[in-house]
Amino acid sequence: MTTTTETTTTRDARTLIAQGEFEAVAATVASNNPDMSSADAARITLEGLKFVAAAAAFPGGMRPSRTVDEGWHALILHTTVYARLCAALGRFVHHLPELPDPTRYTPGALDHTLDRIREAGYEPDVELWTSPLEGIPVAANCQHDNQCADGNCSATCRDDHPN
Repeated sequence: MTTTTETTTTRDARTLIAQGEFEAVAATVASNNPDMSSADAARITLEGLKFVAAAAAFPGGMRPSRTVDEGWHALILHTTVYARLCAALGRFVHHLPELPDPTRYTPGALDHTLDRIREAGYEPDVELWTSPLEGIPVAANCQHDNQCADGNCSATCRDDHPN
């Protein structure tokens, strides 16, 4: 008698860009946040990669946590790396920042985003999605909730931005 156990393979987001590129982006996260350890900067960079990969696969309805947004910002600053990453993922993921506004809140947007990251094959580092790192405020200070059904990070539901 043979039994089959279903296993789920988790994808490694570090393979989305070259190691040297990853280190450069993580260094940008660290330099923008002087009190942050290099290990935390690498974690944030990794989550930024997962977020962009999921947003490219499932456009619309996603937003990063404030902590993960720091990794996304650093990726975007490395324009050649970011453009190559988005091309490899098959879609350019636009960044449409808005100033933080506590009255503009989409319930369930982060849960939806975490579900899409898992659906894309990555396991999110939940701590970076649910609360800021203990004692380490990040420099990112924008909000992503662009009047779409459940939040948004890419431009797929806004007519005034190209996709």
